[in-house]
Amino acid sequence: MAPTALQSEERVGADLVPGADVEVRNRFDRHWVGGFLLHAVDRTGAEPRYRIRRHSDGAVLPVLFDPADVRIRGAASGTFSAFG
Repeated sequence: MAPTALQSEERVGADLVPGADVEVRNRFDRHWVGGFLLHAVDRTGAEPRYRIRRHSDGAVLPVLFDPADVRIRGAASGTFSAFG
């Protein structure tokens, strides 16, 4: 089977793979929120975007997230970024 634009098995960043615990930036107040995992990477655009799954119910969120809005769980703002 040929690879698709949305890859769920590839490595992302230096230490993050799909299935890793992540935090996402809340679009309302811009605070970081946990309880998610990286589900897949969409590489159809100029830069990768991320598909996120919620831990609580397993639902895949209906929007793609930009690299600036996803980070490894527990990463302090400004000290580590898996996405550049």
